[in-house]
Amino acid sequence: MDTAAKHESASCGCGPCCATAPGAAHPALPRSVAWLQSITLVWMIVECGVSLLAASRAHSVALLAFGSDSLVELLSATVVLLQFLPRFPLSKEHAERAAAMLLFALAAVVACIALLCWSAPKETSILGIAITALALVAMPVLAALKRRQARMLNNRALAADATQSATCAYLAGVTLAGLVAFAVWRVAWLDTVAALAAVPILVVEGRRAWRGEGCGCC
Repeated sequence: MDTAAKHESASCGCGPCCATAPGAAHPALPRSVAWLQSITLVWMIVECGVSLLAASRAHSVALLAFGSDSLVELLSATVVLLQFLPRFPLSKEHAERAAAMLLFALAAVVACIALLCWSAPKETSILGIAITALALVAMPVLAALKRRQARMLNNRALAADATQSATCAYLAGVTLAGLVAFAVWRVAWLDTVAALAAVPILVVEGRRAWRGEGCGCC
């Protein structure tokens, strides 16, 4: 490695360079990333199915938004894995843009659902309370682990996926608060407020991912 290349590598300060040299071998899938994304995929399938079922039974806007978030995060985790598949190579730039578009899509879905269904009658959902409580515990741990791996690999798509997990935890918290408040005090409008509260965060994080600022180390 020449002096200029060494200087460039040292100045990065956060792992391998984002750009892949022409003709370079396709990056191997790190075992830690494989485990994290596999856990995410399995959990998101369960979380999405249970949340949407609970939403249909309770007519809950926040639960419907939470289930939609689970579906988007399922797609986001898939995008991260596609970067490492030799038969389906996905550049980091395209993965970052895809992750950003998923965040924007989620913000739009949450806002539309909340505004269109704000006056819908609602019911108490024990199933919804259970799944959001579990997500509130699990998702911050997954988000922290993904952020650490994203910094080590300098992978912005994985960093954006970590944001998805953190957002899932946030949505789980506000959804749980809304469900419990409705169960105790029958305050229906908190359900809509809980769903709308996540929209600004999703838009900001989507812009960061689109600009390539999601890694937190560049």
